[in-house]
Amino acid sequence: MQGHIPVLLQETIDLLDPQPGNTVLDCTFNRAGHSVEIAKKIGTQGTLIGFDLDHQALLEGEEFLRKELGHNLPKVILCETNFRFILSVLKGKGVATLDMLLADLGLSSQELDVSGRGFTFQQDEPLRMTLSSREDALVTAYTVVNEWSQETLEDILRAFSDESYAGRIARHIVEAREIKPIKTTRELAEIVYHAVPVAYRRKKIHPATKTFQAIRMAVNDEVGALNDLLSSLEEVSKSGTRVGFITFHSVEDRIVKNFFKDKKDMWEVKTKKPVSPSAQEQKENPRSRSAKLRVYIKK
Repeated sequence: MQGHIPVLLQETIDLLDPQPGNTVLDCTFNRAGHSVEIAKKIGTQGTLIGFDLDHQALLEGEEFLRKELGHNLPKVILCETNFRFILSVLKGKGVATLDMLLADLGLSSQELDVSGRGFTFQQDEPLRMTLSSREDALVTAYTVVNEWSQETLEDILRAFSDESYAGRIARHIVEAREIKPIKTTRELAEIVYHAVPVAYRRKKIHPATKTFQAIRMAVNDEVGALNDLLSSLEEVSKSGTRVGFITFHSVEDRIVKNFFKDKKDMWEVKTKKPVSPSAQEQKENPRSRSAKLRVYIKK
């Protein structure tokens, strides 16, 4: 499917159970990987709302929806926006409450492999890491790596990726940029590689993986956006509203779990334990291996 493989697709549909006529928000529409199956379930009487920061992804996702469903599409509302603005955007579209909400917090394969925005060290690309495809971002990975203080770099590496060698990596980044600006993903990956102990380099994942994750999260204020979305749920939900969150690392999973734990009087836990991809899915799509799905229902 267009090179993008939606994670935990069947589990998401089964647990969130979209119904004919539902109003559904896909907070991370991307190329409609989950939305196409949701659209089939809610039918022509339903409303599918898709948020995404990537303009090209929205266009491709809409085209995919039309190709797959033809004239059987629900009402489709696509918005180039961050899900943190859920309240103002839905209000502007005349949508008061939702029957279902899904937020898949992972990056798509296209963003990683072909966006050219520097999400991966597998290719040598400019240091951007912006989820938005537009060129006018105020903060990019270049900004973070070359301008933020050593202390701040260390803080984000610890907070956003639980990086064990945050201090060493931050110090090496600062030392390298004093010689010349760090401009590409490969340059950054090399700096991290040489900053960590030899034993750390021999691990299964590249030693720069956590650093890239943390910088991307800082560039896009992903934790702040997630907290804004969670704090807005009350206003857009009603009794029976189902919400699902697919996370890919412990930081975001912890935020989601703790938020609903604190709101247990208002939300029923549908997944006592987070749902993980099957062994078959992990084999077919190795990037799915760290995914966790949590689902809740408004009381």
